Amino acid sequence: MEIISDHRIESDSIGSHQVPIEAYYGVQSLRAQENFNITGNKLHPTFIQSLAYIKKAAAVTNGAINRLDPKKSQAIIEACDEIIDGELLNEFIVDPIQGGAGTSMNMNANEVIANRANTLLQGDKGDYNLVHPNDHVNYGQSTNDVIPTAGKITAYQLCVGLQKEMVRLQETLEKKAEEFDHILKMGRTQMQDAIPIRLGQEFKAYAVAVERNCQRLDYVIQEILTINMGATAIGTGLNADSQYVQQIVPELASITGIPLVQAQDLIDGTQHIDSFSMISGVLRTFALTLSKMANDLRLISSGPKTGFNEINLPKKQNGSSIMPGKVNPVIPEVINQIAFKVAGNDTTIAMAVEAGQLELNAFEPVIFYALFESISILENGIKTFVDNCLIDITANEDRCKELLESSVGIITALVPHIGYQKGSEIANEALFTGQSVREIILKEDLLSEEELERILSPDQMTSPGICQR
Repeated sequence: MEIISDHRIESDSIGSHQVPIEAYYGVQSLRAQENFNITGNKLHPTFIQSLAYIKKAAAVTNGAINRLDPKKSQAIIEACDEIIDGELLNEFIVDPIQGGAGTSMNMNANEVIANRANTLLQGDKGDYNLVHPNDHVNYGQSTNDVIPTAGKITAYQLCVGLQKEMVRLQETLEKKAEEFDHILKMGRTQMQDAIPIRLGQEFKAYAVAVERNCQRLDYVIQEILTINMGATAIGTGLNADSQYVQQIVPELASITGIPLVQAQDLIDGTQHIDSFSMISGVLRTFALTLSKMANDLRLISSGPKTGFNEINLPKKQNGSSIMPGKVNPVIPEVINQIAFKVAGNDTTIAMAVEAGQLELNAFEPVIFYALFESISILENGIKTFVDNCLIDITANEDRCKELLESSVGIITALVPHIGYQKGSEIANEALFTGQSVREIILKEDLLSEEELERILSPDQMTSPGICQR
């Protein structure tokens, strides 16, 4: 191996290239860094860890079936363990969005692990006579089974964190539903007064919607537990020992603690990556649910003097550089923006999943970049939604009562007792004169005060059944 100053010379099928002498990455990683300066970001740390899990499982399996020298196998395993523990992450230099179906990601891992294994065996970085990136670290594998498997392991692990926050969100909403259950307010459809509803019922509905999305996510992540390790290039298993093909997935499942299973048809498992569009679709649906909830909170907290002002959002920061005292609903606003981003990412993922041709989809890098971002920003968004908004929401009971009493919406509860036609007349009179429905009913002696109180009670107006006079 030739050394020039503080660089070593490495060669590949393209030619020779100088690599920093202290680098654990090699020539192929460096070429990828030069070719794909796209996002300015690095690979997700959990994805790097997933790659190390795969390389470790392969080294264990190949060692067990005598396809890899025990010393080489052990050195590779030790190098992988260091990466799993969070070391050497800065040696992964390739951009998340890249051409080549993820070959650069795979080779970055192969080179870092090989060079670290070489140093563990008292060899030099860049001298691959002891441990070679392709011949040893990548033995029995291909980018085309390693990268989709790493993507699925990463997505699964990230979703575990997201699910925990979703459960916390649901529990927070349920507590608010109990806290506000006694507060009667005006319900609205199409932004117009409709009929009364309890504030607690609104928050309970939010909790139920979150629970439903939790169930959807729990179902769909089972899809990404099926992996194509052992497929190698196109699903035929070329260059992989038959024992390796049988043992690699159980070994990887054992190492990760994730219940991974091998695809029944490895060619299908390599060609088709529709499971990523499924999980992205569920994330989009959940994001839209959150955004609708955020819209509601912005509306019913609007004001504070000229809007609905039925609830108070916690004041988190100044709302204007020019208007003193203005406070904006910044947390719901960021939830809206997260939803916009997740929806956009879902479109990217859908286009990339469709764009595969023949035996491979080459666009997994952008799928993973978008998918990991969606999961992460949803998890972080829920954290700030719960901690900086939901837990400190308070209700303006007097304002809710004021709007309810001044609305003609309560007339609907009186229709079974006075008839639809009479109800319409009273509603129009209330709108024209500014009198309340209650005042007109009593003035015309249509119902007694006692009957009105019974009919217009929170329980009567917000649950099925007709109150008897």
